[in-house]
Amino acid sequence: MKRLLLPVSFLLITIFTYSQELSQVTFSGGANFSSFSFITDQQIIIKISDDGKVLEWGNQQEAGRYYNNPGKLQAYMGRVDYYGSEGDSISKGKVKSIGTCSFTYYGASDMVEKIGKLRSIGRVTLDYYTNFENPAFNGKLKFAGNTLFSYYASYENEAFVGKLKTVANTSLSYYSTFDDKLIKGKIKSIGSYNYLWYSSFDSRNYQGGLKSGTLAQNVNGVIYIIM
Repeated sequence: MKRLLLPVSFLLITIFTYSQELSQVTFSGGANFSSFSFITDQQIIIKISDDGKVLEWGNQQEAGRYYNNPGKLQAYMGRVDYYGSEGDSISKGKVKSIGTCSFTYYGASDMVEKIGKLRSIGRVTLDYYTNFENPAFNGKLKFAGNTLFSYYASYENEAFVGKLKTVANTSLSYYSTFDDKLIKGKIKSIGSYNYLWYSSFDSRNYQGGLKSGTLAQNVNGVIYIIM
């Protein structure tokens, strides 16, 4: 990702129109899923894992002329509540609300793959894949509201088994085991946007880094961020 300091502030503005809907999908190292992000009515960004855990929350950093750290949040200084004695043994200690956005969780009486996972973020209901489906995505997020997520199955190329495959009507592809060892498993395309990476044949200072493609890309109303 060297030498790519691109202005992306105009991309981040668009997330504020998707209150409590999916707003960002973040990857680390150009290959590994990191988080799904939702934005609340108070413009607080909530990051969750693909197995239904609250990871982080905060406000979007103000973008400068050259915004080179998309996805990084400023600490939220408002009220955060946690489930206490009013919660069951599963939800106790988990985040109950951040600002005006409330959270619920699947309880002990739910399917085992869902117990303890987020059930709702504000008005958005979450659901997960179960053991009746492919083991590569068992327990991973399946729905957030009306948005369907799919993942590469266990019988597909090992470089991307279990990786995010679609977000609603947006497809994601990755470099396979047949590609250079430094780029296998890295993102190849998101929708119609392609990504190129420096391989082991390039200068050592750039090997494995992003060669072509933007760090933050708006695809069908969702910002995809490569950190």
